[in-house]
Amino acid sequence: MKLKSKVVVITGGFGNLGLAVAQVAIAHGAKVALIDRAPAPASGTPEGALLLGGVNLASFEEAQGAVAKIVSAFGGLNALVNIAGTFRWETLEQGSLDTWDFLHTINLKTAAATSKAALPHLLSAVGGGRIVNIGAAASAKAGAGMGPYAASKAGVARLTEALSEEVKDRGITVNAVLPSVIDTPQNRADMPDADFSRWVAPEALADVIVFLLSDEARAITGALIPVTGRV
Repeated sequence: MKLKSKVVVITGGFGNLGLAVAQVAIAHGAKVALIDRAPAPASGTPEGALLLGGVNLASFEEAQGAVAKIVSAFGGLNALVNIAGTFRWETLEQGSLDTWDFLHTINLKTAAATSKAALPHLLSAVGGGRIVNIGAAASAKAGAGMGPYAASKAGVARLTEALSEEVKDRGITVNAVLPSVIDTPQNRADMPDADFSRWVAPEALADVIVFLLSDEARAITGALIPVTGRV
């Protein structure tokens, strides 16, 4: 199996994409830990996964503490998937500058803080470490109302590139996937007239992420990979 005995940490782990990645990773032999700001759910999570709820991942200290608990439980850390994030549609004219700060914190700072907390463990991982970030196709060109979201996700892209260069000679690969619209219940509710079949299924995106975590992707680093379905 691609990830046999690998320890994979997933932030934003209680959401639709986080759970999908967890299921695929476990199916490929991984040991999985899910971290989220939300409380740990009582059901609906993969059997055997370690659940850490109520963690503010924008805080380096809290991210560091969560990573330490995972390393203690599983004996190490091989891969990190930074999914924690959110979306807001808001024009500059009618919106608030607080939204820019909010999305920067949730989408970018969480990835930076958790990556920093994970680095010492990934650097010592047998076979090398892996980081996969969740960017956005919209970060390449933002439409009206997409400014704060696209700016925060453009930051994720630059973090991915810079960190990849920082650690590429030290056994860690760092990549990002750039999805279009992910087919989640929330997105269906927000866009009820859309053709959902054109969107990206969480399971399809999870397959790409798990590939990037595997040894088969060992030659890929610093990549920003569009996963856009038929959008």
